[in-house]
Amino acid sequence: MPRDEKVEPVTAPEAEDRRRFLKQFLMKASGVAVLVVAGEKVFFSAHAADSEAVPPGTGEDYDPTRHRYVYLIDVTKCIGCGACVRACERENNVPKHHFRTWIERYMVSRTGDVAIDSPNGGHDSFPPEVTGDDITKAFFVPKICNHCTNTPCVQLCPVGASFRSPDGLILVDEKRCIGCSYCVQACPYGSRFIHPETHTASKCTLCYHRITKGLLPACVEACPRAVRKFGDMKRLKDEVSEIIATHQVQILKPELYTEPNCYYIGIGKEVR
Repeated sequence: MPRDEKVEPVTAPEAEDRRRFLKQFLMKASGVAVLVVAGEKVFFSAHAADSEAVPPGTGEDYDPTRHRYVYLIDVTKCIGCGACVRACERENNVPKHHFRTWIERYMVSRTGDVAIDSPNGGHDSFPPEVTGDDITKAFFVPKICNHCTNTPCVQLCPVGASFRSPDGLILVDEKRCIGCSYCVQACPYGSRFIHPETHTASKCTLCYHRITKGLLPACVEACPRAVRKFGDMKRLKDEVSEIIATHQVQILKPELYTEPNCYYIGIGKEVR
């Protein structure tokens, strides 16, 4: 993921202070903790500091066990306009030069060499021209957190701040996060960063504060070409689920066996 700022890890004394605060908070909260997602509070149960967080969602009748979210990106339709990146920035207060979603442009030469650029994450779209006389193919690839089933970021988090919710999303509990950046380094898709103001891990949540209220992620809603689609595997006759089941779809880095829940249409071996 394009990033310009160097991440400085939280020092050991600061980390210990956060752990101590978290332990005291959870003991006083009578089994209730708070996950802050995009500025909104999502309540979830926490039996102890070492137990997995289980968010029931923001809606009064939302049951996360009744959902299994998936995401689909059709590369053949993307025009690199950057509307999705800008919508994500506005919706989630993403700091400048950091991205929860971004767009990469792939340019393939006659010899098979691949050049990739992503000026400002595709926020401001791309220059219309493609330089180089030998370029035979160029296309855009939007990227996000893949919300993997077997995700290394959750496995390597030393304090349980990164977790997988019952509805299949990978989220971050800012109250637990100590800003060690282990998850940032562990993510093979470059989808995480340390927020320069909160000093905690930040990433795409598929707009969890929206989807638990029955709304679409901001990037899906903003796309003028329907490149991005959001689905629910547990919903009867779900469009995205049916496409995944009946069409040829791809995932990024299948050799890592992370089991991504973000699927693609139209990517080739050039995409990494």
